[in-house]
Amino acid sequence: MRIALFTETFVPKIDGIVTTLCESVRQLRDLGHQVLVVAPDGGVSEFEGVPIVGMKGWSFPMYPELRLALPRASLRNTIRAFNPDLIHVADPALLGIAGLYYSGGKEGGALRLPLVVSYHTDLPAYLHYYKLGFLEPHIWRIMRVRHNRATINLCTSHAMFDELIRHGIERVAFWPGGVDTNRFCPARRSAAMRERLTTGHPDSPLLLYVGRLSPEKGLERLKPMLEAFPGARLALVGDGPHHKPLSQHFAGMPVVMPGFLRGDELASAYASADIFVMPSKTETLGLVVLEAMSSGLPVVAARAGGIPEMIEDGVSGCLFDDEPQAIGFIRQFLDSPERRQTFGAAARIQAARQSWSKATEILVERYREACAQQPIAGRDFAPAPKPLTLKRMAGKSTLYAIRKILP
Repeated sequence: MRIALFTETFVPKIDGIVTTLCESVRQLRDLGHQVLVVAPDGGVSEFEGVPIVGMKGWSFPMYPELRLALPRASLRNTIRAFNPDLIHVADPALLGIAGLYYSGGKEGGALRLPLVVSYHTDLPAYLHYYKLGFLEPHIWRIMRVRHNRATINLCTSHAMFDELIRHGIERVAFWPGGVDTNRFCPARRSAAMRERLTTGHPDSPLLLYVGRLSPEKGLERLKPMLEAFPGARLALVGDGPHHKPLSQHFAGMPVVMPGFLRGDELASAYASADIFVMPSKTETLGLVVLEAMSSGLPVVAARAGGIPEMIEDGVSGCLFDDEPQAIGFIRQFLDSPERRQTFGAAARIQAARQSWSKATEILVERYREACAQQPIAGRDFAPAPKPLTLKRMAGKSTLYAIRKILP
């Protein structure tokens, strides 16, 4: 199968979406499928042998790490030359509009191709953290138009599945996340990494968060949790637009912010901590929670979004509704190494059930379903002309304007 993947974010950026897409591309390649990635230009022309078509972009003012890009007119020829069986668009925003234009709809779009759209970011919820909550109804309206063009819409948790259905998005299917259990494992524990994350206090309890440092993550909620345990340390691994405000928020406290860690170094950070804390209420999946569980860490996480689906509450982790409840769970783990070990072992077993190979098998099945539901008999077939009405004239004018950008 030949898949053209449109994404608004890809390497060298680091986040859960990029991890999901990179692992999926890697697995698809290993299964013998051909993938072409279309993404904002990040100075990288390929990913492990998979070509990347980079579109010139610019940094988003509210989130400089995010690059926005518009498609260029030559993209149509690039897609036709690749000759994909379908187009997969991840979180369509600007660049993703090209994927929607070339595929989807009753006739398969401009290139008559099936369309799979995947939902990774709870954008309507994010708006409230940037004082833009009043836009939420309008964002859902735009998302309905875009997602309902898809042959199949994918989401990574049942909570998001229900959310999309509730807001009128159709043809929704489940696509789970995965984790590399060989990389993220308890054996990665390192005295040197623990020394680094505790700033020279390796015997102190170490709480860990991994992910973007952004308003929607609710990381300020960790302050009372840390204050409740004198002598404990907190490591915030990652970076983002909220780095400076968080530095000020935690000023004078035993908090280390080492920035992004990658590969084996990240795996070592997980395995060298005592407890993983996740205060975010906006996670569509929460891939870092799976990585922490695979590393043998007990998790204390907010009961929200897709996270509760990964944790067996009271067995492999603890879900909290407010900060006092979270403090109680953390205290139980810090007071009992045996409890930490028992929960960590259960978390490791549970995470092992969610491999990337299994997740990609499901993805390929969704691709096949899309192709079966929207077969493309002849991409050069031109339907018989219909009578020209005022409505069709207006439609043709709109299409003409779009084609000046995407011919």
